[in-house]
Amino acid sequence: MATDKKKTDNLSVESRLESLYKLQTVLSEIDRIKTIRGELPLEVKDLEDNLEGLKTRIANYEAEIEQLNDKLAQEKVKAEDSQAKIARYKEQLDNVRNNREFDLLSKEVEFQTLEIELCEKHQGEYARMIENKRRDIETTREKLSDHEHVLAEKKAELEEIVSETRQDEERLREQAKNLETQIDERTLTAFKRIRKNARNGLGVVYIQRNACGGCFNRIPPQRQLEIKMRKKILVCEYCGRILIDPEIAGIHEEAPSK
Repeated sequence: MATDKKKTDNLSVESRLESLYKLQTVLSEIDRIKTIRGELPLEVKDLEDNLEGLKTRIANYEAEIEQLNDKLAQEKVKAEDSQAKIARYKEQLDNVRNNREFDLLSKEVEFQTLEIELCEKHQGEYARMIENKRRDIETTREKLSDHEHVLAEKKAELEEIVSETRQDEERLREQAKNLETQIDERTLTAFKRIRKNARNGLGVVYIQRNACGGCFNRIPPQRQLEIKMRKKILVCEYCGRILIDPEIAGIHEEAPSK
């Protein structure tokens, strides 16, 4: 590791700039491949998350229906218990010995009758709630089916694009890894930071028509001369990108006509 660092530290500035530009070219090609994929990976992830959300919603509805069915069963038991009490009280009414006993039993029959009515009311409410939950489940399952169909299409589309570009991307990533070994750690770290902050992912640009190839601000003649000498790694004072001589990028300027 120390030997590799020593090797990169001993490389000339021109050699580093050449490697940086090659690295930028490779990374730009990887960016182009990612652009071809577009937003598909994010769309697939969002659809997968939505599917999980819909499945959770259905599970919650089913749990609520189970709870409502339990309550419904409890109300039925209560109603049956009240009916049994009424039958018992009516039998006792036939054998009352005084008006006081008759009034007490009559009130008990009346109370249990009200209890049955209340139980029936609750049963009706729970039944309607269960029906609504079932409709919600049906609607959610339709959405789930639609989402699954769209997700299958998006996954197939993404897989097709990935399969077409996988070999190219792997090859380019291997090239990028090899090129990084030809650049000293400090310069490489600075390049990655600049590239990350650059809107178009360009960390290295060459001078075009006396201006920065990244932000297109004019570069003073003295600065251009220093860049052409390739003795120092220089950056644009406006956008911070590393500036190189066009010839490093294989661009040969035409000589001015006489």
